[in-house]
Amino acid sequence: MLHLQWTKTLGSKAGIFFLSGILFFTSSLQAQRNITDLNLWDHDNKPFYFGISLGGNLSRFQIAQHSRFLQDDSVYTVEPVYSGGFSLGLSATARINDRFQLRFNPQLIFMERDLLYKLKYANFEGEVNTTKKIESVIVTFPFQLKLQSDRIDNFRVYVFTGIKSDIDLASNARAKKSEDLVKIGKYDYGFELGLGFNFFFPSFILSPEIKISNGARNIHSRDPNLIYSSVLDRIQSRMIAFCIHIEG
Repeated sequence: MLHLQWTKTLGSKAGIFFLSGILFFTSSLQAQRNITDLNLWDHDNKPFYFGISLGGNLSRFQIAQHSRFLQDDSVYTVEPVYSGGFSLGLSATARINDRFQLRFNPQLIFMERDLLYKLKYANFEGEVNTTKKIESVIVTFPFQLKLQSDRIDNFRVYVFTGIKSDIDLASNARAKKSEDLVKIGKYDYGFELGLGFNFFFPSFILSPEIKISNGARNIHSRDPNLIYSSVLDRIQSRMIAFCIHIEG
């Protein structure tokens, strides 16, 4: 009887060990399968990574009228107009922790910002409305702090804010033949705020985002002797940008 009882107990223990082994092996396969279902599953462990940026933008000026505006006998109104542009850039992102990242995203931006003038009297071309097109080629240096959500399979949401410094390579502030120009300074700085999404693919991350980028400096080089410049005091930059980052 003791022999039978010991054999039965030993068999039960063996069955338990065997069942535990099957469960452990099954859970290991399930965990491995869950990891392999994620593209770039170890990407969050990288201390830093790089990418390229392609984007489009809508930009305009934010203007403030000069006190001379009401005394002027030539210009009736001035209105900023949105115009389109595009950008090319690079990005370098450093991991701070699971939630925060720091990104440096220098870009070359091609844009046009227009001012629509309604004149009290027709000009030499017989026009009452005239548009001053101000083209810019800007090198911008934004530093951004990103706050990211938990990863949901191959998807993630993030928000960011930051500061920027701009250099306008096409600035006309020193133009000599400037009778009908609005002169814009070469340097600017400001802040940015945006929202983006990470889509994880097997070999790269596609990150579309939208942001607001506003300049804080008065970039108007006012000349009281110029008809289109004298009626304006402050001019600041405003931009809404849509950008796609391809990161690895």
